[in-house]
Amino acid sequence: MFRKAERRQAKLRLALCGPSGSGKTYSALLIAQGLAPGAKVALIDTERGSGELYAGLMDYDVAPLDPPFTPIRYVELIREAEQAGYDVLIIDGLSHAWVGEGGVLDMHDKATAASRSGNSFAAWREVTPAHNQLVDTLLGADLHIITTMRTKTAYDMVDDGRGKKKPVKIGLAPVQRDGMEYEFTLVMDLSVEGHVATASKDRTSLFDGSHFVPTAETGEGLREWLEFGKDPVEESRKLLRRLKAQVSRIEAVPQLNNWWRQHGADIDQLTTADAKKLKACCTRHKSALLAEDGEEHKGNGKDAAGLDAVVGEIAH
Repeated sequence: MFRKAERRQAKLRLALCGPSGSGKTYSALLIAQGLAPGAKVALIDTERGSGELYAGLMDYDVAPLDPPFTPIRYVELIREAEQAGYDVLIIDGLSHAWVGEGGVLDMHDKATAASRSGNSFAAWREVTPAHNQLVDTLLGADLHIITTMRTKTAYDMVDDGRGKKKPVKIGLAPVQRDGMEYEFTLVMDLSVEGHVATASKDRTSLFDGSHFVPTAETGEGLREWLEFGKDPVEESRKLLRRLKAQVSRIEAVPQLNNWWRQHGADIDQLTTADAKKLKACCTRHKSALLAEDGEEHKGNGKDAAGLDAVVGEIAH
């Protein structure tokens, strides 16, 4: 089913990519400072304490993450940050979940070695779900997320301004699964020379064609863009009230089953919490309808089971 497209407020998904020394962690903290001034910021530190080197810059909490860097450990920390009420989570860095000890590539190697055939292609079927769970959790969490990713490093010869050439470290593709960068709202590539950022992907259109050093003002601009539009939480509450009112007017369980199927697009727009509330409302109304019908529904569990099955398809 189609509906009119609407601009809604959103949570940031930003990836800062660059070689060692490009200022990824510092830039992430500055952007977080402008993105949510005075808010709660958390940082997952995979760099053995380097995430706390900038503690004088702003207030933020740190969760050290040591090996193994399995995707599920990232998932658990993301969920913990969400449940603890943090407004911004910095994952410094996400590359370890791919190439680090216990990361996806390490998991793949072990799965290949453990298989009788030694088929590395087949081993991907075993480890890919773990990576996909990490991506889904990262995209679905109800807070802003800034990640850092190392890039494969190369050197280029550039003019030093005095007629001579000098070697400069440049970043290439991010060290993560191919295509991972396309999951983000915004991807910035940082240079070692001057810590200059260039947007390689930008759904916001705020940074197209520009080269700049990230500051707190960068976060402020992103906050204004993200907050433009309808508040998804308030819109979900309004929609929930409307759907519950419709449910209350339904007079038979089969009609309730059909109503649920027909309103899948509306239900998908609800927050997880509101979807659960709607499910509970439907379950209560089903019980009330069965009680009212009495003998007509006695011994016939088909209608009741039907609604349970339909509701279960979208239950979170």
